[in-house]
Amino acid sequence: MTTRPTTRAHTDGAVKSFPAPSQLATMTDLTQQEAREITEALNPLVADLFALYVKTKNFHWHLAGSHFYDYHRLFDKHADQIFAAIDILAERVRRVGGTTIRSISHIGHLQTIKDDNDDFVPAGEMIQRLMEDNAHLAKTQRAAHKVCERCRDVATEDTCLEGGTPAETSILLSSSSIKKHHRFGGCPPKFPLFIH
Repeated sequence: MTTRPTTRAHTDGAVKSFPAPSQLATMTDLTQQEAREITEALNPLVADLFALYVKTKNFHWHLAGSHFYDYHRLFDKHADQIFAAIDILAERVRRVGGTTIRSISHIGHLQTIKDDNDDFVPAGEMIQRLMEDNAHLAKTQRAAHKVCERCRDVATEDTCLEGGTPAETSILLSSSSIKKHHRFGGCPPKFPLFIH
């Protein structure tokens, strides 16, 4: 069997998101400046959603403890909500005339949510980290909403308000889960529980 060496494009990390190439141009009544500001506000939000999606799936896959089943389902549901929000916001970027996430390196360049590569994270700590990330995401979402409002983009503004990102709901879900976790002892059993 023969293999080819893996090659990787070397860039400075910057990916041009505005304006879109002429082949991808879209009609809009927004000014060039407004469309650029909206693109620059939404793309980091899309990148953070991707980062949060991966972190949530990481926790879903690497969960152990007495609350395994509840948290396993919670993380999976949350990840599904995040994934749906990614497409909605990325489509809005395209609609206003920008381009959106193109690669993992593009995500890495724009994301503000930290990756989580710890070998093991206790379930309660997973919930805490996700709560903090969702609070950060909600703050970013509100900032993007203000940009859309200032730039007269009612459709994207509504998308941010109507659940284009699941951050606010997730904070509530996570908050109630962590309270439940502590109320029932929050102590993992002496051995990890896994679903096969």
